[in-house]
Amino acid sequence: MSVIKEFKKFAMRGNVVDLAVGIIIGGAFGKIVSSLVADVLMPPLGLIIGGINFTDIKFTIKDAVIDSAGKVISSPVTLNAGNFIQSVFDFAIVAFSVFILVKAMNKLTAKDQAKEVVPATPPPPSKEVQLLSEIRDLLKK
Repeated sequence: MSVIKEFKKFAMRGNVVDLAVGIIIGGAFGKIVSSLVADVLMPPLGLIIGGINFTDIKFTIKDAVIDSAGKVISSPVTLNAGNFIQSVFDFAIVAFSVFILVKAMNKLTAKDQAKEVVPATPPPPSKEVQLLSEIRDLLKK
């Protein structure tokens, strides 16, 4: 079997295709949630705690080196804590959103499975079976 045929067989399996679709949708979902956090949630939160833009929170470890002509020789070295805080909020909201989504999907799946599990009511016994049951019960007495 050639490598191309093996790869085609591998790639066309249902679970591989499902995984690829999940990764693509997850990437798009991550961008949406990152925008929600950065553009919608963080500005009011920064305003509430004193007008702070979290991405501006930086700690300078080493200042920039500037020569006598005012040309920057080396950029400053900073610890970008605000970007980290932003990423933590992104992660927390993405994780919570995925949790809610999975919980909703599990609830829908459980309802579908419950519908499938309920056995159908057996049909009533025929007249002959009813008559034979009555005769059996009379004979027992």
